[in-house]
Formats: sequence, structure tokens, C-alpha cells
Amino acid sequence: MDEREMEITEDDPSPLLPPPSSSSGHFKIFDKMELLEFKDKYIIRARDSSHQGFSISRFDGDIQPLNSDDSPGTPYKTSTIFGVIGTIRLVAGMHILVITSSKEVGKYLGFPIFHVQSIKYLPCYQTLKQLSPKEVSVVSVDKHMQTYFVQKKDEAYFRNLLRVVESTPGLYYSYETDITLNLQRRSNLAEGWISRPIWKQADPRFVWNRALLDELIECKSAELTLKTAPLTVILISRRCTRRLGTRMWRRGANLQGDAANFIETEQLLETKGFKFSFLQVRGSIPLLWEQIVDLSYKPRLNVIDHAETSKVVERHFCDLSQRYGEILALDLTDKLGDEGKLRSAYASEMAKLPNVRYVPCDFHSVCGSSNFDNLIVLYNEIKEDFEKQGYFLMDIQGHTFESQRGVIRSNCIDCLDRTNVTQSYLARMLLDIQLRRIDIFSPEDSIATFGEEYNKFKLLWVNQGDEISLEYTGTHALKRDLVRHGKQTLGGLISDGVSAISRYYLNNFQDGVRQASCFLDAIDLVSGHYSVSRNKPSPFQLNAFETLSYLPVASALVIGGLTLTSLSLNQGRNARLFVSSVLWAGVTAGVMALVKANGRQFCSRPRLCGLI
Repeated sequence: MDEREMEITEDDPSPLLPPPSSSSGHFKIFDKMELLEFKDKYIIRARDSSHQGFSISRFDGDIQPLNSDDSPGTPYKTSTIFGVIGTIRLVAGMHILVITSSKEVGKYLGFPIFHVQSIKYLPCYQTLKQLSPKEVSVVSVDKHMQTYFVQKKDEAYFRNLLRVVESTPGLYYSYETDITLNLQRRSNLAEGWISRPIWKQADPRFVWNRALLDELIECKSAELTLKTAPLTVILISRRCTRRLGTRMWRRGANLQGDAANFIETEQLLETKGFKFSFLQVRGSIPLLWEQIVDLSYKPRLNVIDHAETSKVVERHFCDLSQRYGEILALDLTDKLGDEGKLRSAYASEMAKLPNVRYVPCDFHSVCGSSNFDNLIVLYNEIKEDFEKQGYFLMDIQGHTFESQRGVIRSNCIDCLDRTNVTQSYLARMLLDIQLRRIDIFSPEDSIATFGEEYNKFKLLWVNQGDEISLEYTGTHALKRDLVRHGKQTLGGLISDGVSAISRYYLNNFQDGVRQASCFLDAIDLVSGHYSVSRNKPSPFQLNAFETLSYLPVASALVIGGLTLTSLSLNQGRNARLFVSSVLWAGVTAGVMALVKANGRQFCSRPRLCGLI
């Protein structure tokens, strides 16, 4: 697809969408389409409007809009699809991605939200023979064949990455509304902007099909009844696409100031004809730092000494200030150890920003492992700023009564567990304030006293924390009990232990490569951070990943050495057996030392993009 086809304008609308209605000014998006498969092309068209759609060549990926007088003939296969995600060009040629099944999971401002259940990838090239020239001289045959097989292997790897996308949690979309915009920003947009197609309204940070599908949004809601007043609480978390990746492999910020695991969370409250919105954001500490896995349970943190560090921090907070207003940076890292060093470096840079308030809080010292409500200490420290930033409030006619004037940016190390506990606490305090604003609550009332309804609210935050954690680490969130019960329970402690062990395994052996496909690479490929080109060197050879992993061999030597040492000691106490035991013990210790010293080489790592 050329550049003109990739950029959709109002004068060149998507072939899947009819022109705007003269009465409403709104574009229609079809929620059910037909996929017609022919030997030479695919046709995708609306089920109730057969001339609305496009064809794509199976030979070269050429896309053409359908005309009303087209007669495509009889396809050899017809199926129903629920959306077109986009196209991506791999080594061999173009692929088109379509949604083959989806499920309605809730509503946002009254509009249905759908979760992607399955995706199909349709190759739009004739054969893998296209991968390299057909005519070569006798002298260059060996080089030609080597290039051909490398490209063929690369193509298979990239196609595996596409399959990884289907298993990614949290892919949501809507046919009728833009779920990338928070309520306050939506209300501030001009009517002409709102009448544009959804893809023209969207915030590009949160649209995962910007290059294909650019945004991971999870949407959760709960129906509550407080003092006879029915209300709906909705959580929407929008994960930014600018610095994507999994835990350990994407830390800190890049040189443009984009932070890893940056997420905007909106808590919406709808009741009595009013709509409230409260925003919080989270993101990795926006310094240049890394934590490369090396088989250690807790790899060392390394703050990168870079001349651009201050500029990176300034760029990050300048962008936040322009989008949200006043920023309060809430740092939940520990005072001691590697976290303490990172925290000190962060505090030093924040002291250079006079317009951003930096508040450090050693979460583990304040709450320990059991008392969620001790966060009242933190709340009292930031209460004035918290209430000053406020929230957004509008009525059913769209009249605005309150606007949120700033945002709290929270972080711990992963921006998951401690961050989610703290954000849920602040969200609960703000919910009480909002309900008092419209006289559902008296000054003494709190949702925390409403038993079952409060449990529904807490469950929203627990589930949201789990989904974000699954995306970033592959496991459920830790400290879930602090949100759900306000303290750590034995069951929660066991659950946290299992998740911690799972994270260790995933960090070291599967965050780079998951089931023969690199999860982080899949994200980089689909989001457009890495583009495939036949002119680029193979990412396997470029990063020395064609060699076999030595971890199984090292593991076998360690286990074998321990076994032989034990057998030698148990068989007797003569000098020969003693020397044998010492020898095998020495071999085992040597292999273990070698593995430890070269831990990074044994761990799975991403291949397509750098870490900064």
C-alpha cells in the first residue's frame, strides 16, 4: 500500500465507509462484513451494501475500491468478519488482518465495546519465490541460496509474530464511538471535530492500529446502588503505543521523553443525569535506565549516564503539562537499594522542574504488607493539590460544570502493583467527593461503608490491575488483596508468590521469545516501531540469534554434576570416591559460576528494536 492509500482524509474516505450523511454529518461504520476469497484476490464488503468495500490482489497487495457496477463472480469461499484491522508488509509481501470473531463486553457512554476474540491473517503475495531474484549467475548461486533461505526463515518468524497478536489480552474497539478520548477532552472538542470519522478523532497515543492497530484499551464497568441512587462506574485504561514492551525489556524513557508502560486511566461515573470523569496516569520513571534480565531473581538497575537525561525528563513532563495541566509526580519507590538509587536520580532531575510537584512515598514503609488504609498518610500530604486538580462534570445536555485542571502521575518500578493500589485509593476518595457534589452522599458518607457495593468497586480495580499486569508481565498483579480486602491475606500471599515465580520465568525465558515467537517483537512489528524490508539485514543474524541456546546444556551439566557428586559421596568414604566427589562438585560450581557470569546471554531477548 502506498503512502496515499495509508493516509485517509475526508476527501478520500476509507472504501469501507460511505460518505457522511447530509443530515447527520456522521460516518457509518459497518459492524458485519463479508470476506470473499477468489484465486486472484480478496473482496471485503458490507453485508447490507455490497458495493461498499474494496478488493486486494493476492499477487501484489494492490488495493482497489469497489464500484457499484462491479461483478466479482463466484468466490470459492465466503465468510463473515467483524472488522478490518489493517495491512502490514512482511518480507514476502503484504498481509491484511481481519477480525473473525468478537464479543460485546460492556458500554462506554452508552455505546457497545467489543473485545477481539480471533484474528485472521490473509497473505497477499503469490509465492515465497518472490523473496529473492530468480536469475543469478553461477558464481553467486551459493550466496543467492543463502539469502533465499534466510529471507524465508525471516518470513516464517514474522508470521509467527502476527499469531502472537491474537493471544494479546486487551484488544478492544467500538463501531460507534471513539474510546481513545477521555470525557473532558471529548466535550472540549468542536462539533466539527466530533462529526469527523472515528479514526480522525482518535488520540494517536492510544490507537493500536495507527500502523495496524495502535491501542490496547480495556474497559470495565459496575452497576451500583448507593442510598437508593443507581449509578454506573466505568474504568477505561488506555495504554500508550510510543514505548511499548514487556517488563524488564522496556524501562524508563526514550530520548523523546516517552515512558514505558504509560497508561491513562479514566474513572467514569454516570448517575442522576450527570457524567463525571477522573483521570490518572502512570508510567515508568522517565529517566534513561535499564534492568536487563540475567537469571537473577531481581536484576540490577542501571541508570544510564547520558547528556540528554535532563532534556528527556523535561520533554516528558512538558508533554504531560500540555495535555493535562498541572502535574503532581507521585513516586512510590523504596528509599534503599537499587530502587533508592533510581529514586535519588529521579528526585535530582525533578528538582530542576519548578512547575511540577514531586512527592516521594516509600510505599512499603507506609503500608508494609498489610495495611492499605495507611495510604491516608500520603493522601493528607497531597490532599490540597488533589482537590485543586478536581474532576470533570457535565450534565445530560452537555453543559460543563467542572473541569479537571491537572493529573497525578504515579509510578513504582513496574508501574503495576503499588501503583494500582495507590490509584485505586485515590479513585475511591474522589468518588466520595463526586457523590457529595450531587447530594447522594452527606459529608460523613463514604463508599467504603457500603459493603457489597464497595466490593464491586474494588473488584473493578483488581480486574483492571490484572489486565494491565498481564500485558506488561504475563501474570496477574501482586498486592491484589490490598485493593480487595485492605490487607494482605494468606491466600493472597500464596498467590503473589506464584505470580512472582511466574514473572521470573517469563522475564528470563519468554518475554523475549514466547512459544517460538517474540512477544515484544510482535508488539514492535504490529505497532509500526519496526518495519520489514528485504534490504535490511536479518534481525536473527544481526543480533547473533542464529546460534543455539546453551542453557539446556548448562542445566544438564549442573544437574548431572550435582547427581554424580551426591552418588559419589553416598557410595563410600575412600580416597578415590572422595576425589571424584570433589571433582564433580568443582565442575558443577564452575558451570554455575559460568552461567551466572553470562546470565544475559542465556535469557530470551527482543530482536527487532533497541531498548532505548
